Amino acid sequence: MTKTAEPQPPTSDNALQRGARAVPRSVWALGFVSMLMDISSEMVHALLPIYMVAVLGTSVLAVGVIEGIAEATASIVKVFSGAISDRFGKRKLLAVLGYGLGALTKPVFPLAGGLEWLVGARFVDRVGKGIRGAPRDALVADVTPPHLRGTAYGLRQTLDTIGAFTGPLLAIGLMWWTADNYQLVFWLAVLPAFAAVAVLVFFVKEPATPVAQRPRQLPLRQSELRRLPRAYWVVVGLGLVFTLARFSEAFLILRAQSAGLPPMWAPAVLVVMGLAYALSAYPAGVLSDRRPRQDVLLAGLGLLIAADLVLAFVPGVLGLGLGVALWGLHMGFSQGLFNAMIADSAPAELRGTAFGIFHLLTGVALLLASVIAGVLWDAIGYQGTFVCGAGFALLAALGLLMQRRRG
Repeated sequence: MTKTAEPQPPTSDNALQRGARAVPRSVWALGFVSMLMDISSEMVHALLPIYMVAVLGTSVLAVGVIEGIAEATASIVKVFSGAISDRFGKRKLLAVLGYGLGALTKPVFPLAGGLEWLVGARFVDRVGKGIRGAPRDALVADVTPPHLRGTAYGLRQTLDTIGAFTGPLLAIGLMWWTADNYQLVFWLAVLPAFAAVAVLVFFVKEPATPVAQRPRQLPLRQSELRRLPRAYWVVVGLGLVFTLARFSEAFLILRAQSAGLPPMWAPAVLVVMGLAYALSAYPAGVLSDRRPRQDVLLAGLGLLIAADLVLAFVPGVLGLGLGVALWGLHMGFSQGLFNAMIADSAPAELRGTAFGIFHLLTGVALLLASVIAGVLWDAIGYQGTFVCGAGFALLAALGLLMQRRRG
């Protein structure tokens, strides 16, 4: 099948303007869907690592393994959901299924009587994330003109991240108000999850994809994968090394505990991180539409190295707060950017597959990173975990610099 040309944006002044007003309404709606689901998820996940360690007696290594398996599961599912969305042109349907499954798992957390129930709920929740992830990311590119992709992904990521720090903030307030009643907080987290599904159903519009432009078979065959260009695989390679450097945020919460924060205040880590993330994601996306995306990504890697070193060597709450803020800034300068780079380098008719493969491989890397982080933490303490992360981030930066010279 020959590659179909992407629709070019109109040349009117309104279409050429850059900024949030030019971003399609469906991208805004998808951003609010992500925000509501993140509020729900982070109300649970901000407390879950401490709940497992302090209440259920789980080891830090076990938390790392559970988190890594959960995220890897989501990534494995993404590659199939992305390919299915390319084949049948039903990205919104898969997104509804994924977000719906995530909402249905939320009541399990307050009802869980033991670790196996929590692990099962986390697993199914991540399956839902896997189903929705690649189709949603591809849908953003489908409805957005190429010259606004960085802005669109940055905007969606900002709204998503507002939810990521609002959830922990609510968790802190509710834990104080309920005298550390984990189950009640988990129950209240159910409400925004179902609101997210409603926004998706009623406010997101999907453009019709002509049958002639869809792959004739599920695009996971070798002949189809060969059509993904070298530029795409370079982005994937950078993403793999980058992911090894940024293990699960559960370790940031555990770092807060090691710094002496009580359980009620430990979710403040995610609030600080999310605020820094939200404030930087949209400006970084706009900047990446105006300057080479690799330059912006290099800044993100520098911020990650700084975050790891501060978390490893600067003591006390001040060091914790500075390190977490730098971690959030690095997320803002990298996560939406990788999505834009995938959308730039992949053929339009294989966009869902391209996102799925990227998330699959980086999910495996996240599993490995979380296991390594847990082993190092149990063996030599948190300093070993964060110094190792800084080393991987440095490798990614060196690889990006070499790629720039070759280009």
